[in-house]
Amino acid sequence: MKIRYILSSVALASLSLTSCSDLDTAPEGNIITSDKKGEILEEMPERGLAGVRAIFQGLSAYEPNYEAFGKIERHNDIGYPSVLMFTDANTEDVVSDPNGYNWNENSLDYSDRTYTSYESQMVWNDHYNAIYVANTVIKGYNTGEDPTNEEARFFYAQGLAARAYFYFNLAQLYQFTYKDNETKPCIPVVTDENTAKSQVEGTPCSTVEETYTQIKSDIDHAITLLEGTSYEREDKRYISLAVAYGIRARVNLVMQKWADAASDAQKAIDAAAAEGVTPAGIDDVKLPTFAKSTEKDWMWGILVAESDEVVQSGIVNWISHCGTFNYGYGQYSKGRQINKKLYNKIPATDVRKGWWSGEDKLNHFLPDKYNTYLKAKGFPAYTNCKFGTYDGTIGCNTNANDIVLMRVEEMYLIKAEAMAKAGQDGKTELENFVKTYRDPSYTCTGDVQEAVYFQKRIELWGEGMIWYDAMRLNKGVDRRGGGFPASAVFNIPANSPILLWRIPQTEINANIALSDADNDFRTEAAPKAVKDEE
Repeated sequence: MKIRYILSSVALASLSLTSCSDLDTAPEGNIITSDKKGEILEEMPERGLAGVRAIFQGLSAYEPNYEAFGKIERHNDIGYPSVLMFTDANTEDVVSDPNGYNWNENSLDYSDRTYTSYESQMVWNDHYNAIYVANTVIKGYNTGEDPTNEEARFFYAQGLAARAYFYFNLAQLYQFTYKDNETKPCIPVVTDENTAKSQVEGTPCSTVEETYTQIKSDIDHAITLLEGTSYEREDKRYISLAVAYGIRARVNLVMQKWADAASDAQKAIDAAAAEGVTPAGIDDVKLPTFAKSTEKDWMWGILVAESDEVVQSGIVNWISHCGTFNYGYGQYSKGRQINKKLYNKIPATDVRKGWWSGEDKLNHFLPDKYNTYLKAKGFPAYTNCKFGTYDGTIGCNTNANDIVLMRVEEMYLIKAEAMAKAGQDGKTELENFVKTYRDPSYTCTGDVQEAVYFQKRIELWGEGMIWYDAMRLNKGVDRRGGGFPASAVFNIPANSPILLWRIPQTEINANIALSDADNDFRTEAAPKAVKDEE
């Protein structure tokens, strides 16, 4: 039986969100009919802001599944950032130790695939809760004609783009990659148009093709709306035109629409530059960073405030689990490390070599004060030094770090891969990017797609991203020689059923259109540990 040690929490502050029911209530208190709702939101677009804010404020939350779990506390229950942690722990790139302070142990050993696991419910609930709110927003504007008011166009686009994003993630978690799997069952697709029917009849799983058709329709529509408005987002929690292009670039990459992926990546780069978002340079990433949405390379992120309940808890937040230089679970769980085989492949001329400590447990790229801390806390070799603290001080106990969802560097890497696969000069594109921003001595040798994958494994390490590329490229999970604990040394072939998440039992029980048979092609049989290698 696994035992979890719960660190003491400070008093909790409440987080209030404006009710989405405001979308359905007229100023006089009367209920707005669906025919009139679009007119109200066109004339009073600020009424749509409540739902839009709810989508993105709800992504970071203190134990949002507490009631669903029967009032059981889980300190890895923090909203969408939970999903980022779980997928990273599933990979061969993020190493951790299975001890009582490691709340991601179930994802390290794949026992999270049990359809009664807390993790399986969190992944499902956190996505579909966001989709539910997005559907509420979309319903207010989906009248058959797009609004002409610029604010209304922006708000409508937020719902559509968010729904596309979360369905895109779900499609990749619950079924293998798009290509050659188009006719296979995927996930239930609930929209603003079938919600009422779904509540009565349930919603069966759509095919992969049907799911991606919905995703593409939503993100295409969102881009059309955003291209037709000059309304600017308040901050980076919302989806700008650049972010929407970035989401579509990711989708096109998975669908192997190479030319479209390259085009959208370039559009994302250009639109981001118009907002003042550009790649972080070598000097920008020499010290631990990636902590605030205001950083020059962030396109999109989850914004966290000091007053948020996850922060007031002290340790029930993303950076508590994933950081090294801040107070939190990482100090007691031994933190997170990079696969040592991957680390050893990073050239010494690459600034990102300093994002982790070395074999001697020290980081020779950072000032002495960081090594003093690493030694004092007993962190092992190859420990994460990538993420800075909220206020920049070592040992910071205010865990209000923002959480990145998209950085512009990814767009350059998507463009390079897509260009190469489309028969263009992706090699030069990749070399120019890496030489300019990370390693002046870089030369791409060999297959460009593989070279981009390697760059992503370094660049996006710890950001909850690389699982999707591994699945897209049919990589499997080979942890041999990576520094994993013996019980978690797996060699899982590509397309193994254990790589897919299972629909949770709670959903099967609640959705009359589903049954246990919908999980037949998935499995909860945990992989067997294999002999490690040096």
